[in-house]
Amino acid sequence: MRTYLDHNATTPLRAEARRAMMDAMDVIGNPSSVHAEGRAAKMIIERGRAQVAELVGCKPQQVIFTSSATEAAALAVAQKSRHGGVFAALPTEHDCLGDWSELALPCLHNRAGEPQSSEAGLVQAGLVAISAANSETGVLRDNACVAGSGEGYSTICDITQLAGKAPVQYEDITPSYAILSAHKIGGPKGVGALINFTAEDPIPMLRGGGQEMNRRSGTENLIGIAGFGAAAAAAGADVTAGKWNDVAEIRNILEKAIEAAAQQTIFVGKGVQRLPNTSCFVTPGWKGETQVMQMDLAGFAVSAGSACSSGKVKASKVLQAMGYDETEAACAIRVSIGLETTENDVLRFAEAWAAKFEKHQMRAA
Repeated sequence: MRTYLDHNATTPLRAEARRAMMDAMDVIGNPSSVHAEGRAAKMIIERGRAQVAELVGCKPQQVIFTSSATEAAALAVAQKSRHGGVFAALPTEHDCLGDWSELALPCLHNRAGEPQSSEAGLVQAGLVAISAANSETGVLRDNACVAGSGEGYSTICDITQLAGKAPVQYEDITPSYAILSAHKIGGPKGVGALINFTAEDPIPMLRGGGQEMNRRSGTENLIGIAGFGAAAAAAGADVTAGKWNDVAEIRNILEKAIEAAAQQTIFVGKGVQRLPNTSCFVTPGWKGETQVMQMDLAGFAVSAGSACSSGKVKASKVLQAMGYDETEAACAIRVSIGLETTENDVLRFAEAWAAKFEKHQMRAA
């Protein structure tokens, strides 16, 4: 029996999203057409836009649909000329933002995930990427709010992991942009959104038909947007109902079981605010890649870092930025659970992990 424990990489498709997508498949109109069939397609897109807006706490017109959070990030970074001309990402950011960075910025968290430096240094850049929740460690910003633009700089806030797991809350000053993706909240793969909080429409990267109110050309992914919207509505209802509190309890049970089997294991961010479903732990001397493969053979899907591209396993740059050395960072795995994960699931995982760890110790002796 397979047990899926890699929800931060992608989530199972929600039933609500599946139904919405099936219904959208029967809508034949192009949403840019003015006839009845086109208007029916347009209504689906606008319903999805309103549903995503409600989840993230913005106005519907501020939602720009894209093919992914990665495209949304690129579109946001492309606006840097309006924000001083220099873009920088914290060293713990996802590669979709980090690979665009033009400056080296300090890490805002230490090994334990605690805040360690002021954001004052961010004024070196005009536009800065600061995630609301780290995808590898689950560590939240110290005030559990979406990163707002500060004095002297504007922000792109990655809310991909936060949205749908916790309330999306803003400080007194909102970010300039936020990015998120449907497949992290139970929607389909291949659709994301840029949330534009600025007063100006972004300068488009894709030009042509002028879709998305002239902000992102190309016929909209009608079926994907229908699923995105339905998933957003369902995810928001789950957050309101407090369902993720139960998930956090199951995550804690997992960590206690792992700790009992290997006291030397380090749980990154355990003492600070984290996503309720995420456990990143380092077991010195046992490579994360090996752990992932062994657990896969045992029937459990986990990961060794952020999911970006297939076959790419390296020492976590996030953990290195937080102060772990390369050897330690290479010994980390991430277990990320979902609403359907049971206590029995995580205890079976812990038992299988402990058995593999015991064999590892015997070989290393």
